[in-house]
Amino acid sequence: MIASAALATTAPLTWQSWQHVPAVFDLAGPRSDGRLVAAAGGRLLLVGTDGYHAASGPEAYLALSPGLHVSAVGCDFARDDVFVLRPDKPFGITRVDANGHATNFADITGVDTLTGIVFDTVGRFDHRLLVTGPHGQQSTVLAIDCKGSIALITQVAPPLEGGLAVAPAGFGTHAGELIVPDESSGAILAISAGGQSTVLVASGIPHGGDIGVESAAFIPPGFSAGGTTYIADRGTANNPHPGTDTILRMTSAEMTTAAVHDGDLLVVAEGGAVSIDVRCGTTCIRTVIVPTDTTAHIEGHLVLVANQTRPTASPLPAVADLGSRRAELLVRLGIGVAVAATLLVLAALRMRRGRWRP
Repeated sequence: MIASAALATTAPLTWQSWQHVPAVFDLAGPRSDGRLVAAAGGRLLLVGTDGYHAASGPEAYLALSPGLHVSAVGCDFARDDVFVLRPDKPFGITRVDANGHATNFADITGVDTLTGIVFDTVGRFDHRLLVTGPHGQQSTVLAIDCKGSIALITQVAPPLEGGLAVAPAGFGTHAGELIVPDESSGAILAISAGGQSTVLVASGIPHGGDIGVESAAFIPPGFSAGGTTYIADRGTANNPHPGTDTILRMTSAEMTTAAVHDGDLLVVAEGGAVSIDVRCGTTCIRTVIVPTDTTAHIEGHLVLVANQTRPTASPLPAVADLGSRRAELLVRLGIGVAVAATLLVLAALRMRRGRWRP
């Protein structure tokens, strides 16, 4: 896969207003009960219900735990816990459980603020929580396990902010890597578990603060057969793109008319909601699917919900599982030896009982 792009054209689409949510900033989900979580006006809301927790900071990006196991430390993230960035000092992450109880999860130092959060759902980063924050003219990427321990991935990534994503297992040589938008340059970057940054593709979208690429997400399996995409349009006064304080949506039926397929990368700009579809093989094909620069002011994560979701096993090893094929064979051999030994013991006991039966 190389960092070049061919431009394809298709019938233009538009984002549609769905629900008005004052001061909406970010979305995550769906939870196991099917509802989305929204960060809005310093609160976390279950969409369509009352708010259940006051979150700190006006720009608190969030991530919803799907319930993942971290092999290196042998623990699990609880499903439906929400992890919220604290972008003001003291920097860190607040954990909110499914019942709305908030606790401090991790304190973070060495950054100027916090600007991105996403779960590694594939495994290259051992299913940890990935967090980004600027430090001077560069960005730090951290991986945090379910016990709150922090590992440094890199301190020299380019500027990063917004709705991050992790590339699925089928995404070529960049499978499992962190995919991040750089609104300053307009580039879409891939960051490996070793901390190397690669330009995946130039978005072709106008770039700069409050204008450039903001949100990235991959289209999940089964989405094309029925699903919906959601994104936050934040009300922003005195801005060329003032927004509407609305959750926008687009259906899979509309998106398939623009030749969008499961596994593609969807990217949306902060200023105007211009949207592109990216499909990568030996090269990356960039298709503009929403060309109109509107008044929308996009923030946070794209959320794509397939009507029929199904779990998929990832063939990618975690960072802690290097040489896992050999380990797997040894485990299988050990299991076979244990089973054989158990059968021999049972046979010996049976023979002994027969010998001493009066």
